[in-house]
Amino acid sequence: MLTFSTGFDTLLDWLRNQGLQIVLIVLAAMIVSRCISKVATVWTARIDARHSESDDLVLSENSKHLHALVQVISYVAIAVVYVVASVKVLSAFGVNLVALVAPATVLGAALGFGAQKIVQDFLAGFFIIAERQYGYGDTVSIDAGNSFSGTVEDVTLRVTKLRTIDGEVVTVPNGQIAGTTNQSRDWARSLIDVPVPNTEDMTRVSEVLQQLCHELLDDELIKDFLLDEPTLMGIESISLYQTTMRILVRTLPGKQWEVSRRIRAVITRRFRAENIVLENEGLAALRAGMARTDGSNA
Repeated sequence: MLTFSTGFDTLLDWLRNQGLQIVLIVLAAMIVSRCISKVATVWTARIDARHSESDDLVLSENSKHLHALVQVISYVAIAVVYVVASVKVLSAFGVNLVALVAPATVLGAALGFGAQKIVQDFLAGFFIIAERQYGYGDTVSIDAGNSFSGTVEDVTLRVTKLRTIDGEVVTVPNGQIAGTTNQSRDWARSLIDVPVPNTEDMTRVSEVLQQLCHELLDDELIKDFLLDEPTLMGIESISLYQTTMRILVRTLPGKQWEVSRRIRAVITRRFRAENIVLENEGLAALRAGMARTDGSNA
């Protein structure tokens, strides 16, 4: 009975000292990690709010990089907090950390060989952030065995998360990325190919398109997205039934698709007003004949 009482007193004494210390360490680690996450969230929200309040139509490259950098730093800081907390907890349990140096070295080497892909992911993520290859909000195409395209929603040292045009979230380990195409870096370029039947007067078509390129600078829907006047490059290709004219446009990053859609709509409306058809009569007759043939065979 005396032995049980002595053991119970020893347990209570340990709970009052080391046990309370462990609880406080765990609570402190949780509170600090929550604070780090909160600070990161507030910081990124301020970056987005600063962009919303400014006259900029797209995020600047510095804002994209800072957004990604804040996320990476917050993840690393939280990891460091939990590592330090784990060391403190082991010390509170009376574990001799000096004696664990040799086993930890062997374990680290084993993990280094066994987790080479994870190490590769972290190294690749570090260089992605350091070299500013892409950041939050960029529209990119990533070659990682398969090709993935979308908007960057998150960049960490290990993975990159993309939101595709279908709304799907694609998570790509950074170590598997063989190449990236950033479609929203500094500025973007839009190419609009205009097919014109060979029966039309190409000189007249060129004059209409040239005048339209000049007028696009005053278009209310896209004038703020244009960096300079669209350029008519001329004839791009010639086929049996049609000639393709190409227009080149420099836009703000990420706005090339919206600009392209608007220019195509303007071209269609202008061609109708100028009585310029978009389909060769011979090709239309050929398609109609094929349709009748299919119908008769049915």
